[in-house]
Amino acid sequence: MNILVLGSGGREHALAWAILQNPKCDRLICAPGNAGMAAIAECAAFDICNGGAVARFCEENAIDFVVIGPEAPLAAGVADRLRDLGISCFGPSAAAARLEASKAFTKEICAAVDAPTAGYAHFTDAEAARAYIRAQGAPIVVKADGLAAGKGVIVAMTEAEALAAIDTMFGGEFGAAGAEVVIEEFMEGEEASFFVLVDGETCLPIGTAQDHKRVGDGDTGPNTGGMGAYSPAPVLTDAIAQIALDQIVRPTMAEMARRGMPYQGVLYAGLMIRDGQPRLVEYNVRFGDPECQVLMMRLGAQTLDLMLACAEGRLDRVAVNWADDHAMTVVMAAQGYPGDYAKGSEIKGLETCPEDSAHMVFHAGTKAEAGRILASGGRVLNVTARGASLTEAQARAYQMVDQIDWPEGFCRRDIGWRALM
Repeated sequence: MNILVLGSGGREHALAWAILQNPKCDRLICAPGNAGMAAIAECAAFDICNGGAVARFCEENAIDFVVIGPEAPLAAGVADRLRDLGISCFGPSAAAARLEASKAFTKEICAAVDAPTAGYAHFTDAEAARAYIRAQGAPIVVKADGLAAGKGVIVAMTEAEALAAIDTMFGGEFGAAGAEVVIEEFMEGEEASFFVLVDGETCLPIGTAQDHKRVGDGDTGPNTGGMGAYSPAPVLTDAIAQIALDQIVRPTMAEMARRGMPYQGVLYAGLMIRDGQPRLVEYNVRFGDPECQVLMMRLGAQTLDLMLACAEGRLDRVAVNWADDHAMTVVMAAQGYPGDYAKGSEIKGLETCPEDSAHMVFHAGTKAEAGRILASGGRVLNVTARGASLTEAQARAYQMVDQIDWPEGFCRRDIGWRALM
């Protein structure tokens, strides 16, 4: 098969790596890709949010299957355009992608099926939002309604922080994503990620993970896109996952189908767990980043078979084969992230890191220039390892981190601490 992966981050590098393990893959192209992806596949440059451009590339290159990594092309309707042309792809329609593209839409769906989630209010007016915050008090959660590259959620521990968040969002920092705001009840508990493949009818759980959102050790400092992750998530037991599937995921998927927007792709349910009961924090309509990296490390070659079954409506005839193992990824980021950071610093020592079924450095924000690997983003590398235990996976991941020579980068040194306490 000729396969096209859309995206340029660590998530897409991990997807490409897993797909290449499968003998069904004859040719792999990544668009636009990054330095790590260029080392294992062809890379192409075109607008991945332009359905016409993606379709033309597929036709010109006899692409059999398209894997859409990020949320932006999904929200832009790229999957719709491909399916209209008979090109097989993995990812939901633009209508179904509203589960991530609009927080208010997700809340509406949850209310319709009585799925357990935080209480909320939806605002298009800043002063009304401020009045609501003053009435509710803190802590409270302020969310940009639209897509904000994972940065549109502010957990405000004080009323002043919440009011400042309203000013930030309605002030235009997140563009159109912040034109509407959802304010939610602050939920206490432990957060974990639940990943389910859906083909419009069948829901197939494929794994759990936990990530570390805050930039500093001990979960301190501002939120980021994620500084590391591990899988499986100990807090998300089989019993709790079943409750989430029965009370949250399946009712949501049934309601989406009832509304004429059946869901096809991976559904990422962020859950808050307290006293053995899960509540929905949010849905994402793609793999998490960096959660995808640990899932791919554990799933390997079967990933392609599962995605094909999802795209072809055959999930009721496949199963996930899990090894009894653990995986961890440590994000190396540019100094200053998630604030201002410099680009262009050279990363050395990558060639000393092993690359096999238990060790992999997935690239996120990198580019190759004159034989050198340069940092080109905030989150730059995802140093990932498997082990028989989480302790072993952690030791292997940090051993690789210590082999990488990049003074302009940093990482947290405590990824996995909660599970290892």
